[in-house]
Amino acid sequence: MWLYLIRNYIYWYLRKVIKWFLRQTTKLCELQRICYAQPVGARRTLNVERSLRDSNRPQIRGLLTVLDARASDRSFYLGRSIQIPNAVSTITRVKRIDPCEYERFNNALGQCVNNIWSYMQLVEEIKTSAAIPYDCTNDVHEKSLLLLWDELMPNDRLENRVTKQWQDIGFQGDDPKTDFRGMGTLGLDNLVYFASKYTHLARCALSHSMHPIHGYAFAIVGINLTSMALGLVVDGSAKTHFYNKRNAPEYEDFNEFYCYLFWKFDKFWLDAKPKDLMEFAIHRKQFETIIRQELEKSDTVFLIDVPNDNTTDVLNR
Repeated sequence: MWLYLIRNYIYWYLRKVIKWFLRQTTKLCELQRICYAQPVGARRTLNVERSLRDSNRPQIRGLLTVLDARASDRSFYLGRSIQIPNAVSTITRVKRIDPCEYERFNNALGQCVNNIWSYMQLVEEIKTSAAIPYDCTNDVHEKSLLLLWDELMPNDRLENRVTKQWQDIGFQGDDPKTDFRGMGTLGLDNLVYFASKYTHLARCALSHSMHPIHGYAFAIVGINLTSMALGLVVDGSAKTHFYNKRNAPEYEDFNEFYCYLFWKFDKFWLDAKPKDLMEFAIHRKQFETIIRQELEKSDTVFLIDVPNDNTTDVLNR
C-alpha cells in the first residue's frame, strides 16, 4: 500500500516537473504537443483524453463534469455543434493558448472531444438497449424478429410464431424471446443488422453453423458475441477501433463492430474445427483474447473484407 502511494506521488511530481519544463522550452501546453505531434486517430485521442482527465484545473474538471453528464443522459450527440466549440474555447482560455494557434488547435482538439464523448454516449446507448427485455407484445420487437427469419431463410415460410423452426437458425427452443434475456433488444438488433446489411455473409455463416461436425448454434452464438462486443466497448478496450474510424462513434458503428466479430468468429471456429459445441467456451475465450490483443495496437481498426467471389465457401478449406 505504501509503495503504491509513494510510486503515485513520484509519478505525479515528476509529471508536473516534466510538463513545466516542456511548456517552457516548447511554448506549447501538453494538449498542443499531443495534437500537433500525433496524427489523427486513437493514439492522439487517447492521449488527449488522458491529459484532460489528469487535469487539476477547476475549469477543466467542471467542463468534463458537464460533458460526462451530457453523454450519460444521451444528449451529447444532439448538442455537440455547440458543446464542442464551447469545450475547445474553455480549454484554450484556461491553457492560455496563443490566438494565432487557435484554428490549428481547434480542429484537432474538437475532433478528439467529439470522439471521446460520442464514445461515452454510445456506451450508455448500448447498455440501455441491452437492458430492454424482448417483449412479444411489442410490434417493433416482433417485426424485427420476423425480419431476421426472412433475411436468413428466404425460401422457408415460418409456419407459426412459436415453432421448432427457430432452432434451424440456432435458437434453443420454440420461442426465441427466451434467448434474448441476457442481451435484451441489443442482441436482436445486432442479429438483424448482420442479416440485413451483410446478408450473404450471414447466410454463409448460418450454412457453416449447420455443419454436422463443426457446426454451432448461429443465433445463440450471435447473442454471445453481442455480450463480447458490449464488454469490449464498456471496458474501453474497443476505443482504439472506434477512435481510428473517420467519424465519431454512434449506434450503427457498434452494429458494424459486432458484424466484424461475427464474421471473424465464423472463420475462427471453422479453422479450429472443434469436435462439438461443448468446446464453445474454450474457443470463445481464445477468440476474445485474440481480439483484445489486436485492440491493444494503437492503429487497429476492424473492417470487413468481403471477398469478390461471393460463392466462396470456407467449409471446403
